[in-house]
Amino acid sequence: MAKLIGKSILTAVFVFGALAQTPNVTGTWTASFDTQVGKQEYTYTFKVEGGALAGTAKGNLITDSVLSDGKLDGNKITFVEKGMYMGMPLEFKYSGELAGDEIRFKRELMGFPAEEFVAKRSK
Repeated sequence: MAKLIGKSILTAVFVFGALAQTPNVTGTWTASFDTQVGKQEYTYTFKVEGGALAGTAKGNLITDSVLSDGKLDGNKITFVEKGMYMGMPLEFKYSGELAGDEIRFKRELMGFPAEEFVAKRSK
């Protein structure tokens, strides 16, 4: 009986531990999507530091950007990208949902219609 209880406790610890883990967003992700100013090709590099999401974004039309206000809550991800386009500063607000090796993003800029796209983990 003691062995059965011990195995049950060990199994419960393993299952709940696996469920409690935060999804791993750390690494490099790429995306390609159409916008009002043309096709965007992006590379995002994410890392989690002390519970906060940090990283960079590099696009073909926007200057290289350091990400700010990053948060990872379960599989939900949010951050702000501050970049420049043709000398004009822009601030994009991202929200997304992590599912395996994909992040479904919604990107908003100053009241313009939101852009939705999928970023994929680089292997």
